[in-house]
Amino acid sequence: MNHIQDVAVLGAGIAGSSLAKSLADRGWETVLIDRKQFPRHKVCGEFLSPESQSMLNSLGLHELVESLQPSLIHRSRLIFSNGDALEIPFPGIALGVSRYSLDAALHSSALSSGALVHTATTVTSVRPDKEGYTIEAKQGAERKIFRVRAVVSALGANCHSVLPGRRPNNTIKNSFIGVKSHFRGLAMEPVVELYFFDGGYLGISPIEGGIFNVAALLKWNAFQNTEKTILGLIDAACRRNPKLYQKLANAVPVPGTQAAVAPVDLNRKLLAWDLIPLVGDAAVMIPPLCGDGMSMALRSASLCAPLADSFLRGQISLREWQHEYSQSIEREFKSPLRWGRLLQWLLGVPILPRLLLSAAQVTPGLAYGLLQATRLKEGDS
Repeated sequence: MNHIQDVAVLGAGIAGSSLAKSLADRGWETVLIDRKQFPRHKVCGEFLSPESQSMLNSLGLHELVESLQPSLIHRSRLIFSNGDALEIPFPGIALGVSRYSLDAALHSSALSSGALVHTATTVTSVRPDKEGYTIEAKQGAERKIFRVRAVVSALGANCHSVLPGRRPNNTIKNSFIGVKSHFRGLAMEPVVELYFFDGGYLGISPIEGGIFNVAALLKWNAFQNTEKTILGLIDAACRRNPKLYQKLANAVPVPGTQAAVAPVDLNRKLLAWDLIPLVGDAAVMIPPLCGDGMSMALRSASLCAPLADSFLRGQISLREWQHEYSQSIEREFKSPLRWGRLLQWLLGVPILPRLLLSAAQVTPGLAYGLLQATRLKEGDS
């Protein structure tokens, strides 16, 4: 293929699709590539925090998300293994929407903006050349080659495997496994519930169509002796928290909505650039209990898009793009990442959740302030 396109975005999740749409909206010839077929179910809290609203507006996606009829969520509830609960109000309205619906809508939006979308296409290598980059990929038995001026990776935690000299890390110590399934038949208020137990936590969030997303992050070594199926792991988690077991006792799993991901590394360093710019989970992995992962994917796309635009227009160099983007990612994500990991650790030490609950009862703003410290700040983008 001799034609040189402007930019390729590798990975068509939230960050990749919204970035591809934004660049196509700016008039750039954009190609979006993902190894999976869409729509598909993915392990995710399926929760857009109130902080995501400004990013949806800046990326021109607010009406699109509203059209999916998401659930409106006003607060969170933490339920500990001893049955104690702590309620934390949100500073605005959060949205519950499935990745199955959201990813498909984002793809359609990118296509409508003029992006070329290649799904079921596996990128095998990315090589710099004199005019930009050469991308090699496979779609079934067909070999594809893309030549582009710029590349952005939204391939998640495994992004390094397609870059020259990089290898994925498959030997993560103390790793977690993420599992999720949709359920019907839950009687529940418009609230996100997080249940804690020995070996992890599980969240229940209302999404569109009267369905509930149930997603858990589990320490793999704490569940080695349980049934190795997604629903088996969810059931084993429920049995470690009586309130959770009672909550899901009459719920019915929706067939075909189960998904899992492993290993989940919560200690990856913040990394905005690794030969090419990284967005979404490729750049940062915020502990899922913070509930801000989808918002952060949108934020990284909104930070990268104008810099990519300036580079393609010849207004800044690649080195300047790298410097400015790395600085902005460090500035906006470092503090939420630090506080998120602290909260993850606090709630993983058996006695500390009880102390946190007692402290929150004495000082009602404590839990709210700690949760807000893990979130992006409105107006920073």
